[in-house]
Amino acid sequence: MDKQRAEEIAHSPDMKHVTYNGTPIYIQHVNDATNTARIYSLDNPENEFDVQVTSLIEQKEHH
Repeated sequence: MDKQRAEEIAHSPDMKHVTYNGTPIYIQHVNDATNTARIYSLDNPENEFDVQVTSLIEQKEHH
């Protein structure tokens, strides 16, 4: 994922389907300076951590 898309998702009121290492995550915010995103797993919201934006995958909606 690129940084601009990660920022769009972070600011979107809609829940987007994004994964990190196959785990569904929520993007808290994006750090422009380091190109990282503050995320947490939907299964473990107390455990926030930073990852490279490029390691995030947006799952496309299946209709």
